Amino acid sequence: MARMGDVLAGFHAAWEFDTDSVLIRFERGIRTPKLFQALGERRIPLKAVAAVTLTPGKRGTVVLRAVPRPGADPLMEAAAGQLKEGCDPYRLVLPAERETLAEYYADELRARLTAEDEPAERYLVDPPEGPLAFKAYDGKASFDGRAVSFRWFWTGASSAKWKAGDQSFPVSALSGVEWRSPEVFEGHLRLLRREPGSLTQPAQADQDPAAVVFGLGYGPVHESLPFAAAVLAAVRSASPAPVAVSAVPRRDPADIADRIRHLGELHEAGLVTDEEFSAKKAELLAQL
Repeated sequence: MARMGDVLAGFHAAWEFDTDSVLIRFERGIRTPKLFQALGERRIPLKAVAAVTLTPGKRGTVVLRAVPRPGADPLMEAAAGQLKEGCDPYRLVLPAERETLAEYYADELRARLTAEDEPAERYLVDPPEGPLAFKAYDGKASFDGRAVSFRWFWTGASSAKWKAGDQSFPVSALSGVEWRSPEVFEGHLRLLRREPGSLTQPAQADQDPAAVVFGLGYGPVHESLPFAAAVLAAVRSASPAPVAVSAVPRRDPADIADRIRHLGELHEAGLVTDEEFSAKKAELLAQL
């Protein structure tokens, strides 16, 4: 039997086993993903785990993974499947020669799992601690635990945002968060509001005063995702109603055409590769 305090160390992280949880401590080395460094450590209650897998990895490694239970972790809820494999905080990569040891701990964890693969009624994993802030392309986003504030930048904010002015949104006025990774086309963080007016929020994040836009070097995953998770957790704590984690809304065909036209101009100018052009064009067409 695994004993309380046993530690299994892998690349970039180590798992410390307790009777009812796993404490994941992330390394802070220069090769460690920045998201892991930002998280530092996380305690995952076993009731937040739906399953445990052990699979072959790349280049002589094996991967031990705790499959998070839906609705149990605000970080994974905010990510909504957009995290790259190497930045998944529930994966522990180990040298292949440690496969037998990894299988032992995988079996031990499986024997202790009690949660069904049903969505959790509340978050079971603690959210990142605040206060939190990051720089987006068009403004600075701040969260103090009670309200989210956006302060627009002269160099990036649209005229619509300047006209609306700097924004502050109490957690009680929000129904959820929409996080679109900065590593894909048109990444952004959008706050979903409770009032009727939220139903008519602009489709484009750069026109929406309740959203900040990402870009190269702005709103990186390790800053904007923990921010989104902290806001989600605060929204759920403030209201028993289900928290909304929205997908990107469908757009007007004319808007899609304009975006594709602009993408084509970037492609012709050599700023976007053939592969990027094809992928992003397909992504835009999928929103029709």
